[in-house]
Amino acid sequence: MGSAASRTAPEGASGTAPEEPLFLEPRLAPPLRALLAEPDLLHGLVDALGSPLNVVLPEVVASNVEAFRAVYRRHRLQGRICFAHKANASSALVRRLADTEAGLDAASVAELSHALGAGFAPDRVVATGPKDPDFLWLAARTGATVHVDAPAELADLVRLVRERGLPRARVLLRLSGFASEGVRLLSRRTRFGTPAGAVGELLDLCVRERDAVELLGVAYHLDTTSLEEKALALESCVLALDEARARGLDPRVVDVGGGFGASYLADGRQWERYTTALTDAVLGRRPPLTWGGHGYGLRNEGGTVRGRLTLYPAHRPVAGPGYLDELLSTPAPGLGRPLAELLLEHLYDLWVEPGRSLVDQCGLSLARVVDVRTTGDGRWLVRLAMTAGDVSLEEHGVLTDPVLLPRAGAAEPSGGDDGGPVGVHLVGDLCLESDLVTRRTVFLPRLPDRGDLLAFANTAGYCMDFRAHHAQMRPGARKVAAGRRPDGGWWWSLDERYWPTTTRRSGES
Repeated sequence: MGSAASRTAPEGASGTAPEEPLFLEPRLAPPLRALLAEPDLLHGLVDALGSPLNVVLPEVVASNVEAFRAVYRRHRLQGRICFAHKANASSALVRRLADTEAGLDAASVAELSHALGAGFAPDRVVATGPKDPDFLWLAARTGATVHVDAPAELADLVRLVRERGLPRARVLLRLSGFASEGVRLLSRRTRFGTPAGAVGELLDLCVRERDAVELLGVAYHLDTTSLEEKALALESCVLALDEARARGLDPRVVDVGGGFGASYLADGRQWERYTTALTDAVLGRRPPLTWGGHGYGLRNEGGTVRGRLTLYPAHRPVAGPGYLDELLSTPAPGLGRPLAELLLEHLYDLWVEPGRSLVDQCGLSLARVVDVRTTGDGRWLVRLAMTAGDVSLEEHGVLTDPVLLPRAGAAEPSGGDDGGPVGVHLVGDLCLESDLVTRRTVFLPRLPDRGDLLAFANTAGYCMDFRAHHAQMRPGARKVAAGRRPDGGWWWSLDERYWPTTTRRSGES
């Protein structure tokens, strides 16, 4: 297969010399690092349950809830922390969350049914997203709080409550399209929610139908990392609640949704170096860094870079609970006081719906190496027993290196290995040219061998099963839950067989 010296990086088409490896090392909190330090355990799990395999850490999600609650305490606020279920379908994570103070954001009939079956009482569940009649019926019938997206949806809910003789439905009005003329600030457009300027129509309906619906408050969710836009939205929601109170209603909740993010990389300098090198590659100043010269949104137009980078900001100095802390410390754009102070003055509760950040560091995805070969132009292809849909890092613009886990006692990798890094392309096992686990050239510490594992860290937030499918009748990745015992060993169970009592049955107090 060639010497390691020739494997550091393939030469570009122009014959230019390979450059130094561009590593993007994953950020690993102690629980995830400890799990990766158990390659025999992980190889044994894949041997028994197949590749790909997802592993989740239920205790970490409970710790993340507490980290968010600490921000509430710091700002002397009350309110609910709801897990956005769409981020991960794991039963173990949802059941462990049910054993905490957390609530849950369900966006479908299946998610709502799953939450109720996992131990969530209906008053801890928020039904969000577009709702068909079945979803709306189940939410109203069980007593979940309903995120109302538009006047028509509120009218449908009122009709349902009346026709079925149900108790008053608790609702949050989802708003969008926020604007502040004084500071000339606009929130970006979204296809969800009712424009904040038209909230009066919804409030009028709540007043007329107050025997059918109870207005708990208002909500927003913006697809942006901009603190300024989110601050504008939160301030606008407070003003909308003031308007509701003036109409005789008694709302008390502002739900700011999610979007607090996660930081995937251990070193921000690696991210800066990679994005700079990607720009140079697009301009032809260095060999390509991707399959087919893909630019992740950047393109070369006459020697000038055009377009916009479509990658997730893989290294974020402030994310998760820290981002919420910054948001609450941000002055309201119109009123000028910190947002937390604004909520306290009005005695309003704060609800949040984190997805990615609540399952940050809660799991990893494992894939077996099934083939290692070179292409006609000398590039290394590593084929994995998984598809791109099984670990949709690429789909979500997340770039991070997998961790190589050789099998204990395995023979020397084919062709020998002097420990030097190697640039490879990771491909899936579908018979499609497009089945690339990542389009990026990934640098590994050495060329993997058949039977080795690659562990993709921190995939529990949207990357583990959000895009998984059964193409070519392939079974989906199985999940296991795992954790440390007091004696330092590990327990594990199938995801669907985990309950918060599982660890006690395994000997953990």
